[in-house]
Amino acid sequence: MPKRPEVPGVGLQGVNDFGRVGYGGPCPPRTHPPHRYYFRLYALDATLNLRPSAGLSEVRRAMEGHILAEAYVMGRYGRRR
Repeated sequence: MPKRPEVPGVGLQGVNDFGRVGYGGPCPPRTHPPHRYYFRLYALDATLNLRPSAGLSEVRRAMEGHILAEAYVMGRYGRRR
């Protein structure tokens, strides 16, 4: 059963790099050293009126002029070989 884009009381999930709705999590190949994953969090002064299948460029365009603050975090993850 595919994930629904709506998260009741929270918002919508976007389409990820795998073409699926929702967060997929890190999954580097077992033969690779740990990968770095970068996350951005935005505080906005408005609710974005986007369709569930909106892409990254649409989200960024809709956020323009509404960003109050932003944070970045980098995490490393590797799988056991």
